[in-house]
Amino acid sequence: MANILYIGGTGTISAACVRRSVARGHDVTVLNRGSGRRPLPPEVRSIHADVRDPEAVSAALGSADYDVVADFLSFTPEHVAAGVRTFEGRTGQFIYISSASAYEKPPRRLPVTESTPLRNPFWQYSRDKIACEDLLVAAHRERGFPVTIIRPSHTYDERLLPTLGGWTDIARMREGRPVIIHGDGTSLWTITHSDDFAVAFTGLLANPEAIGDAFTITGSHAPTWNQIYRWLADAAGVAEPDFVHVASDTIAALAPHLGPGLIGDKSHSMVFDNAKVIGLVPEFRTTITFDEGARRIIAHYDAHPGEQRLDADDDALFDRMAAHARSAGGS
Repeated sequence: MANILYIGGTGTISAACVRRSVARGHDVTVLNRGSGRRPLPPEVRSIHADVRDPEAVSAALGSADYDVVADFLSFTPEHVAAGVRTFEGRTGQFIYISSASAYEKPPRRLPVTESTPLRNPFWQYSRDKIACEDLLVAAHRERGFPVTIIRPSHTYDERLLPTLGGWTDIARMREGRPVIIHGDGTSLWTITHSDDFAVAFTGLLANPEAIGDAFTITGSHAPTWNQIYRWLADAAGVAEPDFVHVASDTIAALAPHLGPGLIGDKSHSMVFDNAKVIGLVPEFRTTITFDEGARRIIAHYDAHPGEQRLDADDDALFDRMAAHARSAGGS
């Protein structure tokens, strides 16, 4: 079994990967600041340091080497460059978590594959991920740095709502108030449970065939946004939700904080071909579809009312959007 260092380890995706790595018998260490967003299995060794402080990281790690380093916390080329400096020569595989939002928007062809160009003029987050990939690919080509690049799309667990307003949308549904859906709600959106993602991810750990390559990990479940919201309404016990459709460009204009991720990703139909990763991890498949995922999400929040956070600004904004749409004759 492999000796694995997770940088992060308590996020939506990484926590599931840590759990599965432990279940498969790997020796797992997690490096983070100790914020504890999600609990770690008792078998995990924890190291606390600020990953943005290379000297603190080096001091915390000492002289340890790892078969695999999985980096879930690098978002800019500066972050990645620091990781390369720290781990070059100290790991047999450096797994970088990029993003499927880096694939060209709007997509010219579906399904998206690993050969789809990387270009997103709408979202800085995605452009930064592309720049990170460029740096890592150059390190592999020039010096043999043992990188594997992973591109997840929308990956969730019981604590992550996929809607524009998060729990604010669920509260509005239950109060009988209008809930905004971007566009006409018919675009296809691939949505993947983190437990399914972890199957593919852990199958690439310490896998020599994955070195120097990039893999999309998304699963095959691609419902419409209307269906995603409908399943959440069903799970929340709302028989007749009031859904209002608003053009994505309008939402972006009225809510600039939502614009980049919407125009740069969610407003487009995104369907992916996972044949490449399945070729190395044949057991990977979608086992949790969002009808079940929605039930898990609502059950979690109903059991943890302290996490039911409402955003007053978004709440007021959605009222204005709904009134504007209805005055213009929208649904």
